[in-house]
Amino acid sequence: MYLPSSLSQLYCSVSVFSLTIFASLVTEGYQNLTTSFHLRCVLNDNGAACCYGITVGVLSFLQCILFLGFDVYDATVNSHKFKYAILVLDVTFSIVWTCLWFVGFCFLANQWNRSTHSYLLGSSAARASITFALLSIPCWVYLAYLAVKNLWAEPPIPYKRTLDEGSVALTTLSSSTTTSLPNNMGYPENVGAASYSSTPIPHRLTLMNTDD
Repeated sequence: MYLPSSLSQLYCSVSVFSLTIFASLVTEGYQNLTTSFHLRCVLNDNGAACCYGITVGVLSFLQCILFLGFDVYDATVNSHKFKYAILVLDVTFSIVWTCLWFVGFCFLANQWNRSTHSYLLGSSAARASITFALLSIPCWVYLAYLAVKNLWAEPPIPYKRTLDEGSVALTTLSSSTTTSLPNNMGYPENVGAASYSSTPIPHRLTLMNTDD
């Protein structure tokens, strides 16, 4: 399987955390005062805080379901490049969600502490979203650690081996072509060597008579 059992359990846990966060904010995160029918976010009447928790929770839940689906269908995938790409995405998403949930916890907790209105309902939803956002941070940190560990353990895509084999094949082909090239032009073997006569050259110096 693509995901180890511990990694699958962690993805199940963070998917439950994400589901709890956005479900609690959707169902009880918007309340109205006794004097008004207008719905407001229980987190300091800040709609951006509720929207942030709901959006990040939904996206995090979908991402967990996606990677659990990769775990189910991993046995039918034979492409090494596809599995390596999934590991890279796993590392990237784990780091991103760690940062998003850290920001989300700080944002939601700050807005809840600054809330001035007391609603009949909604306080449990605010506390649940803040608590599970805090619990999601160490889970995503550990998921990032396991993802990096699995990425280092995965053998890289064998590009270098392919290039080496191609260069060896090209060198062999060029050498074999050079040695087997026939001499079809009709030139002699030693075309660059000049033809000289083998007759020795006489000396230009002669002996003079000294009878006088």
